[in-house]
Amino acid sequence: MPSQPSAKKNKPELNKSTYKTSKLIKMKTILTIFFLAITVMTSFAQDKSDTTKHLTFKGVPIDGTLNDYVYKMKKSGFTLIGTEDGVAMLKGDFAAYKDCIIGVATLKQKDLVSKITVIFPEGETWSSLSSNYYNLKELLTEKYGDPSEIVEKFDSYSEPKNDNSKMHEVGMNNCKYYTTFEIENGSIQLSIENVGFSKSYVILSYFDKMNSKIIREKALDDL
Repeated sequence: MPSQPSAKKNKPELNKSTYKTSKLIKMKTILTIFFLAITVMTSFAQDKSDTTKHLTFKGVPIDGTLNDYVYKMKKSGFTLIGTEDGVAMLKGDFAAYKDCIIGVATLKQKDLVSKITVIFPEGETWSSLSSNYYNLKELLTEKYGDPSEIVEKFDSYSEPKNDNSKMHEVGMNNCKYYTTFEIENGSIQLSIENVGFSKSYVILSYFDKMNSKIIREKALDDL
């Protein structure tokens, strides 16, 4: 009989440990997806215009320190998940989609926000994944005009014919779907990304021209 209370006392501790492990795995997955989205985008090395305004996200200029920007996002209704490696991750509703993950990125050596990435809810089928992609593409085109670049193809030996085969190609990293909008103060890119066969998402990334240029110049100074 004395051993039973001890077993009950240990159970919540086990659940707490399992919850922490699950949360850590989720954070790592989000970070992986976030950095994948960032590396897809080209640099601003060829930009020649002298812009004095920042690209905005949810009406907030993409500028300032990470803490300041997170504060503004929290005022807009987002909840902070955590901060790691110069990236803050928040959760909230965006463009009529529930429970999106918002990543706010800086260069760790220079605490200056330059990139915002939205990770939309996971797509478990090609029909749901592509539906999200095309719906957002239509909305972005309505707001920003025609895209500057569109790539929508599967790099496979033959064109996949059904939902399952298309999702297989997504898991094999053979799905090349992205649309880029070049606007006065930066670039916006919509894409389909994945982490192996386990997770697939539609990603929307905002790159501020002015701060990306500042960060690039700092990197050149270090070389």
